[in-house]
Order: sequence, then structure tokens, then C-alpha cells
Amino acid sequence: MPSAVRVLGLTLLALLAAVPAAHAAADDDGWSAAPAGEARPSFYAEGGPGTVLEDTVSLTNRGSTPVDVSLRAEGAEVTFADARLRLPPRTRTEVPFTVTVPAHDTTARLVARDSDGTTRRVPVHLRATVPTVAALTVEHVSVHADRITYELVNRGTTALAPRLAVHADGLLGALLDRPPRTLPVRLAPGSRTELSEPWDGPALDSVEVRLTVTAAGGARDEARVSAGVGPWGAVAGGAGAVVAGGALFVVRRLSVVRRRKHRGAAVPEPSCPEPELTGAVS
Repeated sequence: MPSAVRVLGLTLLALLAAVPAAHAAADDDGWSAAPAGEARPSFYAEGGPGTVLEDTVSLTNRGSTPVDVSLRAEGAEVTFADARLRLPPRTRTEVPFTVTVPAHDTTARLVARDSDGTTRRVPVHLRATVPTVAALTVEHVSVHADRITYELVNRGTTALAPRLAVHADGLLGALLDRPPRTLPVRLAPGSRTELSEPWDGPALDSVEVRLTVTAAGGARDEARVSAGVGPWGAVAGGAGAVVAGGALFVVRRLSVVRRRKHRGAAVPEPSCPEPELTGAVS
């Protein structure tokens, strides 16, 4: 019995002696990487896109032998003060670095790797703080017989729900006055969208169309375009110009007659016969 106890005691002493040895072996290659300073599980930085920020990564060698470590980054533009270094035993080394804030929020990583292939990664959370700018333009307005086409461009940094007002004047006054209404589109920053407005254009007139667009945040723009509307658009050569000129003369003459009748004044007969429109277009 005493011999059995003696054997068990020797076995326990051997196991207890082996525990420190195992810890020492683990410490020989035990090194770590972490944000310097206060206990932080990861890096966090924010700023405008393209802003260069500074921080420091801490490398700790708990072992009894030096460790050669190389540093690099994944997912972000990072520059280290020293990307390759040797960590002396039982020391901590702090390495400054700079990181460039990208255009969008992202999570990058600092990667430390020793000569044996052991790798440590530290997350870097980057937040891009983009100023809110509402800017909107209306471009490439074109008048057709049955519609008005145009493009809306979001020139700001925030999504917009645009509102549109349409006004058109002819030779005799207003032809269209459509109040502002919200369009069924949502414009992402930097996007361009082609749209159209239905309208019944006059058979014969010279019109000026005005489009006014607005959006939340004070975004506003206005575009004007003048166009001749009439059947001569399909007529080629000088005949079309003659018909157009004759039609414009008739419209202006009728406008004068109406104004004079309204004032009660006598309307003199024209000194020359009005141009005939019928038969002039082939």
C-alpha cells in the first residue's frame, strides 16, 4: 500500500512539473496584436471620404525568443510606420499607421503574420461621413407634338423625390399650367433619369415651355425651351418656311383683330389679301 501511494505521489509530481513546461512552450510563440491604449477589441475611425486618420497597433511578445512580424491591411488603404519588425522577448512594440477613409462604410483588417505563418487579425471599422447636399438639375428639355421629354440629374449626396411643375405659353397666352406634383421616381445620388410629360400641343403656334423641379433640402432648378409647333415640321425646303411664315402672320393678325374688337375700335381691312394656307403644303 505505501508503495502504491509512493508511485501515485511521484506521478502527480511529474504532472505538476510538466504544467509549467507546457506554459513556457506556449509562451515561446505567444504573441498578440491589438489596438494600442485603452482596451479596445477593434479600431474605429470616421471622417469624410479621402480623409487620412492616424492610430497605433500594439504588438506584444510574451515569449522568451524574438518574433519576426510583418504587417499589412485587407480592405482599406493603410500605411504602417514599419511594416516589418522584430519583437524582442517579453516586450510590447507600438506601430503607428495611417488609414484613408473610403467612400462608403466598410470593415477592414490589420493583418500581422510571423515567420512561422501564425497570423493575427484586428478589425478596423471605417465610417464615411458624407455631408448631406441636395442638388438637382433638369436638362435636355425637348418639345414634341404629344409630349415634353427631359432629364433629371441628382447632383447631390442624398436620394431625392423630385416634384415637377410645367408651364407653357403660346402666342396668345398660357397653353398649360400644371401645378407641382411629386414624380413617381426616387433619384439616387449621381443618377440621371429620362422622363416625359404628356401634353396636347397646339396645331399651330410658337411655344415656350418652362419646367421647374424641386426636392427636399432646398434643391431647385428650372429649364426653358422655345419651339415652333405646327404641321410644317414635316415639310422640307423653302415651302415649309413660307407656310410657317404665313401661318405666323395669320396668328398675329387675328391677335390684333381681337384686341381692337375688345376695345371697340374699328378694324381696317388689310391692304393685301391674307396668305392662303390651303394647298400650300403638298
